Amino acid sequence: MQRNQARRLRHRRDGLKSESSTELSETTSPSPQDITVAMGHVDIVERRFWARETSTDWWDRIVLQVWDESQWLRNFRMRKGTFLELCELLSPALKRKDTCMRAALTVQKRVAIALWKLATPDSYRSVANHFGVGKSTMGVVVLQVAKAIVKVLLSKVVTLGNTQAIIDGFAAMGFPNCGGAIDGTHIPILGPGHQASQYINRKGYFSMVLQALVDHRGRFTNINVGWPGKVHDARVFRNSGLFRRLQEGIYFPDHKITVGDVEMPTVILGDPAYPLMPWLMKPYTGALDTEQELFNYRLSKCRMVVECAFGRLKGRWRSLLTRCDLSETNIPIVIAACCVLHNLCESKGETFMAGWEVEANSLA
Repeated sequence: MQRNQARRLRHRRDGLKSESSTELSETTSPSPQDITVAMGHVDIVERRFWARETSTDWWDRIVLQVWDESQWLRNFRMRKGTFLELCELLSPALKRKDTCMRAALTVQKRVAIALWKLATPDSYRSVANHFGVGKSTMGVVVLQVAKAIVKVLLSKVVTLGNTQAIIDGFAAMGFPNCGGAIDGTHIPILGPGHQASQYINRKGYFSMVLQALVDHRGRFTNINVGWPGKVHDARVFRNSGLFRRLQEGIYFPDHKITVGDVEMPTVILGDPAYPLMPWLMKPYTGALDTEQELFNYRLSKCRMVVECAFGRLKGRWRSLLTRCDLSETNIPIVIAACCVLHNLCESKGETFMAGWEVEANSLA
């Protein structure tokens, strides 16, 4: 009897060991049959697409077909007619061929993406989602359009033009024989990896200098961009092509007038930071008499056009108010493109909305 009980206990222990061993093996390593089934299950999953699908309905069906002129102006800083003219001008430089893999972005869509990004402080991801493109595509398109604008339009749009009309315009404002007003402004950038300290301006942030000469209507007639923010305006000016041409007397046509008993050449107007030259007038400083105060008043009144031009430039193209994250070689291209677009909008009579200046000041 005891022998039978012992046999039953041994049989029960062997059964428990067998159950325990089977449970452990199932949890740690599946059987060959299970592996075959699992792999078969994975293999039948079909890959449906290779890239993230995006939608272009908003651009194709809403913006192009539904938006009115005020919506175009608010978002692209120009009316639809001006936008289409710009696309026509840039088409030879921007048109791309379709490939067997995908259709190329149209010129209109490329230009629209760039204008939206330049006009707003929106992130690349946000703008990319608007237009149904990838974030990397977005960055490439903005730079492509900026380069096309500079290549095709800079020499045609940012130019001296009718000098006599400019002189007459400044004369009507109170200053005779004036061919333009000059000043510099700082465009904020991210701290570059090379010689970053040279880009810290007197206000303590990283920037790049834009020097501009403007006419009586606030249009840019000459620009110089790319100097680090630490460099003084006078040094930027002395190292510019504009300075050399003015010094050589070849920038303006030879148009002198007589004021009192002094022969006066065509001059430009600058603030006290600029050097006093026969062809550059700046304000008197120190204790002033009545005539000097009147001279300063007239000079300041005419010189305000360049400050207003910078305000309108940054109000329209608000990306110039946020820290540009491009390389030091590409930032000047984008700034120059914005200057071209500023002149284009001004020449076409595009409305500058009052709220833009408020928005620009809050961003600044």
